[in-house]
Amino acid sequence: MGGFVDRILNVSPVLALTLVGLLVFAEDALFVGFVIPGETAAVLGGVVASRGHVPVWSMMALVVVAAVVGDTVGYEIGKRFGARVLNLKVMDKRRAKLENAQEFLRRRGGSAVFLGRFVAFFRAVMPALAGTSRMHYPRFLAFNAAGGLVWGAGFVLLGFLAGNSYETVAKAAGRDVTAGVVILALIVFITWRIRKSRASPAGGRVARQHTDEPQR
Repeated sequence: MGGFVDRILNVSPVLALTLVGLLVFAEDALFVGFVIPGETAAVLGGVVASRGHVPVWSMMALVVVAAVVGDTVGYEIGKRFGARVLNLKVMDKRRAKLENAQEFLRRRGGSAVFLGRFVAFFRAVMPALAGTSRMHYPRFLAFNAAGGLVWGAGFVLLGFLAGNSYETVAKAAGRDVTAGVVILALIVFITWRIRKSRASPAGGRVARQHTDEPQR
């Protein structure tokens, strides 16, 4: 992996842009994210920019567009082929994670598309799951574009600032972002459960009984 990365850093600027864009695009469109996490490619793009080969803003734009378009292709694959995608052999060893991603999408809808962008496995499968579930495309696109913008610009900038420390930064960022999103998802889920409990008829009766109790 290190040799592959070093070769990308030493190719021409045009080829470096092409390779980074293709890796980010393929992560969600072709499930390449199971092999090469997208944040590695995005951070790598920032490193290329830090060496003065390409402007950092152009690398950001490329990564964001590649992420959004890749997700759109993944969405269409899920929409058109559905069960075939979910039954691919590459999914067999990741069945539990896939079920977690499906449950997360059912609970959170568009928010799952946005948050899924920051977790490696979810990022690779969430677009296809959204297409399979027939989520309205305009809704998917809005959350997809927002996630792609924050994720793409953030990781390219991280690579740009990290310079030659890209490998350590890419690994650490992947772990920390994943942990942060998991914690955020748990907070959202707990809040939702509390609100649902309060809104239920039983919860309402308990609240009224508590209110109607005579003051002592």
